[in-house]
Amino acid sequence: MTEKTLNIEGMHCEHCVASVTKALEGVGGTRNVSVSLADGKATLEAGVLASDEKLIAAVEEAGFKATVA
Repeated sequence: MTEKTLNIEGMHCEHCVASVTKALEGVGGTRNVSVSLADGKATLEAGVLASDEKLIAAVEEAGFKATVA
């Protein structure tokens, strides 16, 4: 497992945080997902199956923009 940080754009409220958290938790091989509205970041532990591309795609499918920090 490696720790990853993503910059998340487009979050405005706690509902947005919950949506991003759920999207990232839905990617196989992730754990300890934490999303901060104030910082606009998500941190998580990712295994081999949780590539950067899969993480970004999951966030974008939830309606937000993500980049690897």
